[in-house]
Amino acid sequence: MARKSDVPSYYGEPQKFDPTFRGPIHNRSCTDVLCCVIFIIVILGYIALGTVAWIHGDPRKVVYPTDSYGQFCGQHGTPNANKAILFYFNILHCANPAVLINLQCPTTLLCVSKCPDRFATYLDMQYQYRYNKSYWEYYRQFCKPGFDNPRKSIAQVLQDEDCPSMIVPSRPFLQRCFPEFITRNGTLTVANRTDFKDGLGKTRSVTDLREAAKEVQNAWLGGIVGLLDAKEVGIKIFEDYASSWYWILLGLVITMLVSLAFILLLRFTAGVLLWLVIFGVIAAVGYGIWHCYWEFSILKEKPDADITISNIGFQTDFRVYLQLSQTWFIFMISLAVTEVIIIVVLIFLRRRVRIAIALLKEGSKAIGYIMSTLFYPIITFLLLAICIAYWAVTAVFLASSGDAVYKVMSTDPKCQYSNITCDPETFNKTNVTKVCPGAQCTFAFYGGESIYHRYIFILQLCNLLVFLWLVNFTIALGQCTLAGAFASYYWALQKPADIPACPLFSSFGRAVRYHTGSLAFGALILSIVQFFRIILEYLDHKLKGAHNAFARFLLCCLKCCFWCLEHFIRFMNRNAYIMIAIYGKNFCTSAREAFFLLMRNVVRVAVLDKVTDFLLFLGKLLISGSMGVLAFFVFTHKIPVIQEEVPSLNYYWLPLLTVIFGSYLVAHGFFNVYAMCVDTLFLCFLVDLERNDGSAARPYFMSSTLRGILNKRNVRKREDKRGYRVRKKK
Repeated sequence: MARKSDVPSYYGEPQKFDPTFRGPIHNRSCTDVLCCVIFIIVILGYIALGTVAWIHGDPRKVVYPTDSYGQFCGQHGTPNANKAILFYFNILHCANPAVLINLQCPTTLLCVSKCPDRFATYLDMQYQYRYNKSYWEYYRQFCKPGFDNPRKSIAQVLQDEDCPSMIVPSRPFLQRCFPEFITRNGTLTVANRTDFKDGLGKTRSVTDLREAAKEVQNAWLGGIVGLLDAKEVGIKIFEDYASSWYWILLGLVITMLVSLAFILLLRFTAGVLLWLVIFGVIAAVGYGIWHCYWEFSILKEKPDADITISNIGFQTDFRVYLQLSQTWFIFMISLAVTEVIIIVVLIFLRRRVRIAIALLKEGSKAIGYIMSTLFYPIITFLLLAICIAYWAVTAVFLASSGDAVYKVMSTDPKCQYSNITCDPETFNKTNVTKVCPGAQCTFAFYGGESIYHRYIFILQLCNLLVFLWLVNFTIALGQCTLAGAFASYYWALQKPADIPACPLFSSFGRAVRYHTGSLAFGALILSIVQFFRIILEYLDHKLKGAHNAFARFLLCCLKCCFWCLEHFIRFMNRNAYIMIAIYGKNFCTSAREAFFLLMRNVVRVAVLDKVTDFLLFLGKLLISGSMGVLAFFVFTHKIPVIQEEVPSLNYYWLPLLTVIFGSYLVAHGFFNVYAMCVDTLFLCFLVDLERNDGSAARPYFMSSTLRGILNKRNVRKREDKRGYRVRKKK
């Protein structure tokens, strides 16, 4: 480490000595008060926004489908109370670009009690009606309520929108009737048929129905096409989860215990794991060098051994290059250079690697003394759940605010009245149907002309930004709280005797009481960057079909820049919160001091960061993989002791994947606490090195292991038997 006098000025000044400093400062004042006031005002405004959205919104507009007259299907107290499914008069009209633009299919929408289960046309019904009245009784349930004239001509029926020209076998999906598609031997069918009559004298293919259904799904359901055939599969999945949920829960509890044990045992295994992997990599590269030399020596003795890569040129089959001795020679040289670099870097960084291992072990000890920190993520999870729930509910109520808006829908793209607001009660008295035959006045969406309704989109953006702010504040609060608790451990000279009582609770109280403004300030900076990233992702999604190469290139560059900026701010915020927890200064001062402190020790930062990331990733992989193997043996009845207790499943891999993914998340939550512990101890260690010198007045607070690695000693004073004070090295 460079001497203090050798530290460049642009990296800031080292920590000044404060003889009264003994860990996180207790007598501190409020920081970033202005940001705290703004944050509180924004929260109050957010509550007001949610209240207004609650007053004006109606989630039924999102949950229940709406017919062409703006009435909910299945709404109690209305004629549609027993008609909970939406039926499309002619779903073929939905194969129109207007569906994606207006989010509405240009055909009559009717609430029905059940979907049709057969092919039929209005003309066939009229023919059969002469001999059997039951045909009309079935067909009329898909006509407008009150229509009772089966002899009315098809032309007049379609003009007055009384009945559909045809019906096809369908089944309800998300309370909407969609054709019942089945693929048989690679052929798409509906009720074992590949074509049908459209009621207008034409024979159509079921592929036309599929295209129309896709348009409706893209408009209403975000492009979920494959889910039409998933009802039966969904029922089986639900049954599997219902019968295996307690086994999944047991697996997650075991994961929690294993994660805790892994963290506590890192004080003994961190060094062994890391050095085994390092020497394993060196051995693997060494074997690669030997294998390349062996291949090279064999190929060198074969005929045409002098052929080079440039002689054969570019080949799509990579195996051709493996027949050349030059290829293996290049591989051998590359691996040899890599081996030398690894060994040289390891030689020069061996002390820093030992420091990183010592800090990892110290982190394990710290968590062992402050076990309550492992359960703090539960508080963070609950706060995040509240934020997410409030944001989602507010977004739904905002989206469902307003009155029903009706617009002219026409299958003719040249219709001049298309997409114009209309009144269904007076629509038939206008000349729109004469100018645009087949045009209809149908429900489009919910909206209004008031200021509130005109700025719904802006309010949704505000809802998103405040949501990001609250989420990042919650995470910042957790990081600052954990940092304060672990800093209390580090700055205890005699561990564990000098560790204060309830360090986690005390740290949480300091963070909330004094540093709400600072945490909100850092969270706001990160939220703004994330907000712009979301906007860029939205633009990228909308411009996917654009042919402007420059626009796509510019958008890609902006996304990359904001991604890097977000990760840099996350890193700086994390270290700024640690400095806030220790010294109690404002956000900008803490961020600046943390940045310069890390820059003065940039190599140590890089080594510790990579070593910590690697060990934690190894731990997550080991725990989730082990639980996955155990779950596989359990759900496939491979364990005789419990095979009778384990339920039989339709798809055993679903609970298996749930256990693996859930185990990874549980381990990630535990290891996040451990990573915060190591980062906090590392910054405290750097501060300790800069401000103390091991004397009796300025002793090192680091562990004896770290002092041994750095060849540092603590010197304390004592009186001998004659009363003289002498120096003693510790």
